[in-house]
Amino acid sequence: MLSLLTLLLERTGIIVSVAFVLTRTPIFRRLVKREQINFKEGIYLVVIFGLFGILGTYTGIPVQAKSFAPNYGFGPVGQEQALANSRVVGAFIAGLLGGPVVGLGAGLVAGVHRYFLGGFTAFSCGLSTVLEGLLAGFIGQRFGRVHVPGTVAFAAGALAEALQMAIILLLARPFPRAVELVQLIGLPMIVANAAGITIFVLILQSVLVEEQRAGAVQAHKALQIANQTLSYLRRGLNYKSAQAAAEIIKNATQVAAVAITDQERILAHVGLGEDHHRPGSEIFTEATIRVLETGQLCTAHTKGEIACINPQCPLTSAIIVPLKRQEETLGALKLYWHKHKINAVDLELARGLAHLFSTQLELARLDEQAHLLARAEIKALQAQVNPHFLFNSLNVIVSMYRQKPETARRLLINLGEFFRQNLQSSNQELVTLDKEIGHVRSYLAIEQARFQDHLEVRIEVEPGVLDTLLPPLTLQPLVENAIRHGLQPRAEGGRLTIEARSEEGGVEITVVDNGRGMSPEKLRSCLQEGAMGEPNKGIGLTNVHQRLVGMFGRQSGISINSWPGQGTKVTVFIPAVGLQGVRADDQGHGGGRRSAVQG
Repeated sequence: MLSLLTLLLERTGIIVSVAFVLTRTPIFRRLVKREQINFKEGIYLVVIFGLFGILGTYTGIPVQAKSFAPNYGFGPVGQEQALANSRVVGAFIAGLLGGPVVGLGAGLVAGVHRYFLGGFTAFSCGLSTVLEGLLAGFIGQRFGRVHVPGTVAFAAGALAEALQMAIILLLARPFPRAVELVQLIGLPMIVANAAGITIFVLILQSVLVEEQRAGAVQAHKALQIANQTLSYLRRGLNYKSAQAAAEIIKNATQVAAVAITDQERILAHVGLGEDHHRPGSEIFTEATIRVLETGQLCTAHTKGEIACINPQCPLTSAIIVPLKRQEETLGALKLYWHKHKINAVDLELARGLAHLFSTQLELARLDEQAHLLARAEIKALQAQVNPHFLFNSLNVIVSMYRQKPETARRLLINLGEFFRQNLQSSNQELVTLDKEIGHVRSYLAIEQARFQDHLEVRIEVEPGVLDTLLPPLTLQPLVENAIRHGLQPRAEGGRLTIEARSEEGGVEITVVDNGRGMSPEKLRSCLQEGAMGEPNKGIGLTNVHQRLVGMFGRQSGISINSWPGQGTKVTVFIPAVGLQGVRADDQGHGGGRRSAVQG
């Protein structure tokens, strides 16, 4: 049994090695990244992993009761024999990646092949392969495709192989021989195939981590470039803004040249080819014309595909992406290389820049966006907006732009309203609670789209308190902190509740989340002077608290209650007295309605 286990692990290693090579291919890496796959991609997975299952069969070890010998032949299995194999790995991974239907399909491909090889376990082994693929599909749905934990993958693989042993005992005849076979191959196959499935899952997860890391690097670079170019692109797409943006991109990347066009002419060209790709001249490369006509990204891998009219042009490859405002293509961004093979990192950067530039042009009419995007790190005291929220919001909108245009349009309006209110707030001393709630709703609409079904929001405001005056940008920082520090770290998301009601002497507003909460030490320090600018502290809370106290006196301000692992409750009290009266009252009293922080 130990020798058989050793050989099975060796054969499983072959399967895993092939799997590793497969994960290096661009098409497979794209499939791993996607949350859902389409019909064509499902067929691809069925074929690939069905072949994996067949490979697992051919690398199997023919065994007979109480004896076995390695056999590298691909011929039919003898009637007295069965196969100790790693066939289940292919069907199981297909189910994890593609769901029950794909797992069923891959299982059928490998199972039918096994059946026709013959042997007294032919039918039982073929049937078990189909059922194992189906089982893996439901497990993938439960945990989220490649996000299955390693321990769960091992346990599920072991369960699947145990199911196969049970089916052999139920269906294979003669029964005594089936019992002898299961006694011999049961434990080795359970251990070896469970290990193979676990290793395969870990490889898939490493691919996802690599892709996320590469995407994060390119997103960071794209955001830096967008921050630098926004002050120019906020004025629209013209010669001056395009020239400045092209120079920034050229200096920040390894491309040979950068060009930006409108619908008819070259607005800027920086780098190789400047002698004939001149600003102001008409567009003459066929690839660019095609992008402007179709609104679709184009990659040119050769000089012929670029189709420049100058035969001496040194540019040999390019990525051309459209710059859009809603459905209208305004121009194109072109990244050129000299003797360079375009890869996934280049495509990620080009797409990221095009998405950000297009969004900047979409929001150019909102003057406040320039103020928010022009900074690499937006401080809460300046705008109360986290740059990651802005970047993630743009990505959410872009991801929905084609499949859910109406949703993307609504989110874009919410984002614009959110920024407009942020900038208008700098000129307002007080706003109504109704306006603050509207501002928070715009923010939450985007966050709920990003969290999908993992963020539950409940807002309950008594109609009689909607006219209450309070400093602008009072609630949004509290909501942002609740989501970012309380709910976002939880994979399952959570619930956010905002309530406003009349209390004796004023109006009480609470923001409650059921997130991870805070320790007593962090709770005591989160409103201390200077905490706002430090990582993982109450960003925005200090500013809100100080403005409330400065305007309404110490009977106002923020009160925080938090319980580790259970959530946090932030309370704001707005006194129902005149502003001047509050300030006079504050000068005469050193006490307050409540302490700023409560544990």
